Amino acid sequence: MQKRTSWSLWALVSLLLITSCDSNAVYDDYKSVPNKWHKDSIASFNFKAPDTIDNYNLYVNLRNTNDYQFSNLFLIVELNYPNGKAVTDTLEYKMAAPNGELLGSGFSDIKENKLWYRGYKSLFKFSEHGEYLVNIQHAMRKNGDVNGVTNLEGITDIGFRVEKVQ
Repeated sequence: MQKRTSWSLWALVSLLLITSCDSNAVYDDYKSVPNKWHKDSIASFNFKAPDTIDNYNLYVNLRNTNDYQFSNLFLIVELNYPNGKAVTDTLEYKMAAPNGELLGSGFSDIKENKLWYRGYKSLFKFSEHGEYLVNIQHAMRKNGDVNGVTNLEGITDIGFRVEKVQ
């Protein structure tokens, strides 16, 4: 009985620590990728602007496996404002070390990557109240190929996260 109680207490304390460390997240959502990420498949995230006063960091989150074959990742990220304005960025992220080891956190064959989108070079504020839409699409190409990679292997989940700057 003592062993069971101590295990339950350990699990409860661990859960509290995990959730308390994440208190600055305002929005955090993932979309699963079935098998391979098709070049025309867009992961969309709708969220309401928390306010127009505070500063926020925006992230693209990815989970990938050892099946991911590239050292980098190109993404097209579109941020749609409530008034209809859209800002589209083509972004490159480093996904592997020079020795080929995949970057990211995680002990299994799944790595999690938290990639900066907005807020790292200059402060980001939501300039308008209302619903925002973020669309994320991969733009990978093999060296020397004109056409993009049709089905990108190794990406299991695509996420988007908004954190209030502390």
